[in-house]
Formats: sequence, structure tokens, C-alpha cells
Amino acid sequence: MERRHTITTESGRYYLTDLIRDVVNFRLTPQSRGMNPPPVQKPVPPGSMIIRLPNRDTWSIPPCDLQTAIANRESHRRFTAESLSMDELAFLLWSTQGVRGLKHEAAVLRTVPSAGCRHPFETYLATLRVEGLEIGIYRYLPLDHSLVHVKTIESLPSHLTSATHGQSFAGQAAVTFIWTAIPERTEWRYAEASYKVIALDAGHVCQNLYLACEAIGAGTCAIAAYNQVLSDALLGVDGDKEFTVYIAPVGKLP
Repeated sequence: MERRHTITTESGRYYLTDLIRDVVNFRLTPQSRGMNPPPVQKPVPPGSMIIRLPNRDTWSIPPCDLQTAIANRESHRRFTAESLSMDELAFLLWSTQGVRGLKHEAAVLRTVPSAGCRHPFETYLATLRVEGLEIGIYRYLPLDHSLVHVKTIESLPSHLTSATHGQSFAGQAAVTFIWTAIPERTEWRYAEASYKVIALDAGHVCQNLYLACEAIGAGTCAIAAYNQVLSDALLGVDGDKEFTVYIAPVGKLP
């Protein structure tokens, strides 16, 4: 049975404020009750195919001036047929969810900020033109800087177009980034105050992707209008404990 929720202007604006923090009992959060934090990375199913990505000290990514990248940043919906290299893909993944350090099980330092260092996202890739990768769905393993193959899908471009309400450039990109949220990671610390900051965290991640694309002659366009059911089904997530929150096709520019 389809779940429907009524959102009013009043409730939507309330969501954007931080008034919820005044009513949350932080002494009752899972963290305050001594419960272990959820894993910072989804486990890999036994027998999965793992692909190691090039490390930062070996990839051939040209330097890019930050001021220039910010000035040139814009959304792109037209891409060439050129493939991304594995170095370029590894750089984009590191830029958006790369691990800089591990302090303890509840604090993994990454290349993007996250409320309470909770990092609620998983990064999935729908790859169409990446050198060394078959067409299919993959998931990034930030702790290992690797990819795990999730599944192979026939007619993947058409599935991507359908999942984004007919936005055909999603199926024409070299790779489409699809981020899911696992709210439990943030709820462990912030309970009902989690949902605004999860949305803010998603913006941090995608902005880094925009800027990183500038360094490799690529472009992207953030997509927040997508078919939730089709997007979740494409990745094989349950739509409750984990669900799609943001999509960004990436390709080389004309």
C-alpha cells in the first residue's frame, strides 16, 4: 500500500528551522543510552566482486585553481561520448565521500562536512562509460577506497531516464552518481533533529562533485526530481531504512 504524507507550508517551513532541537530529549538518543553506532559503511555481501580504485598518490589529475573552479561552476546537461578514466572516477569519489582519517568507530573524517561526523550517505554509481568498468550498478566503499559490483541491468540508460522523470541526460552521462541516505546513522546522535541536517549534508556532497568535475573537464547537474520507487528499485534498497535522496549525472563536456 502506497504511503502518503501530508506536508503543509507550515510544516515544511518548520522543517527548515531548528525549532525541533528545543523539543528533542537528547538524553534518550541511542548514543546517550550507550548503544553502539550504526556501521559507517554498508557491509559487502559474501562473494561480491570488489574493484580497487587508484589511490590519491598515483592518479593523474591535473591541478585546478579553486577560485577558477568556483567561478566556472554551472550545471551541465549535455555530454560527449568520451569515457571517464578510473583515475578520474576515483578522484570524484574521493572528493565527495573520501576518508581522511578514522578517529574511532563513531567519527570518520571525510572530504566533506557532516553534522556530528555521522555521514549518512551511501554512494552508488550507474556506470555507462568508465574505462575498466562494465556497465552496471556499483557502490563506493569509502573505508577501502574500492567499488563493489551491485548488479548488471539491461537497458540501463532507459532505466535511468525513467527513474528521473524522463530527464534523458541521466542516461547519456558517463556515470550517474546516486546517493542514498541511511537515516539511522544520524538519528543515533540527533533523533528527530536529524532530517534537516541530512538534507544539508547532501548539499555539501554534491557541491564537491561540481567543483571536482571542473578539474577533469567534466560537468554535472544535480537532480532532486526523481521517481522514488523506481530509483530505489534500481539500486535494490528498501525505501525505508535506506532510500535515494540525490542524483547527479557526470560526463565530459563538448
